[in-house]
Amino acid sequence: MKIALIGLGMVAGTHLKAIASSGAGLEIKGICATSSASAQRFLSDQAALARDLAIEPIVYAGAAEIADDPDVDFALVCTPPNARQKITETLARAGKPILMEKPVERTLAGAEKIVETCEAANVPLGIVFQHRKREAAMALRELFDGGSLGALVASEVNVPWWRAQTYYDEPGRGTYERDGGGVLISQAIHTLDLMLSFTGPAVDVRSMVKTTAAHQMEAEDFVVAGIEFENGAVGSVVASTASFPGAPETLVLHCANASVRLEGNSLQIFWRDGRRETIGDAGGTGGGADPMAFSHGWHQAIIEDFAEALTLKRPPLVTGREALKVHALIESIEDGASG
Repeated sequence: MKIALIGLGMVAGTHLKAIASSGAGLEIKGICATSSASAQRFLSDQAALARDLAIEPIVYAGAAEIADDPDVDFALVCTPPNARQKITETLARAGKPILMEKPVERTLAGAEKIVETCEAANVPLGIVFQHRKREAAMALRELFDGGSLGALVASEVNVPWWRAQTYYDEPGRGTYERDGGGVLISQAIHTLDLMLSFTGPAVDVRSMVKTTAAHQMEAEDFVVAGIEFENGAVGSVVASTASFPGAPETLVLHCANASVRLEGNSLQIFWRDGRRETIGDAGGTGGGADPMAFSHGWHQAIIEDFAEALTLKRPPLVTGREALKVHALIESIEDGASG
């Protein structure tokens, strides 16, 4: 399948590596940036990889050119959240499937509009939540669905990440206008999405959302929340980009028969009968000073899943509609903040 890459920011190189590493017949047809100069810089930075692949991507002037290209099987949208709506409308009118980096948009209302645009046009929309494709997370999914853990009692999310001030000095980063917020929508969203895939929806949220003295930024870099879920379980969330030097994020599920701790790509299982098991290893997560310190393999798995979903005419791993759940939780945490 031939892919058009729209948006050439920090994560675009990861997607290019993911596509290059795939043996699933994926190919970059072309790229699109805010300017031709940005596109040329990206091609220069990725020149070695392009030579290895023997590819010369087309540089599209905009989403309309991609929409009109019959060779493009789907678009991979990696722009900042505030640029998504018009791109989505253009591609959806042409019937082009869309795989989109998280978040869907800056707000729940904006995300709903994008999802509704694609649904009205009957265009597949997938969202990149690559943490679901980590080996340890998939092992937990199988274990949880198998029922041996027993009923969920409580969950704990901890995202103790670090971002230096230089990260937020980039124009627009950590603002509501471009990104839609701070640590919640840009970093913790991955672990919150994973949590919700096990806990189900929240019915009550109490929280504190703050900006610490560690950063000069508009949005939040520190969040604490208590959650009650629809199924009766409870949970806690602590998320920060002010936790120097940064550590892997964790998701803990306390169940009737065992507690499980997912830390990065490592899963520990503590059975109530005394047994202990470990699957995988923590690995790089991007939680420290280098936000790109993680494997491209998880993105590769998401892209391959989306391509397979198009071939088999099934939903992708995370649809746009599914992604609205984490947007709703983030908005609830923000709305439930005290002070």
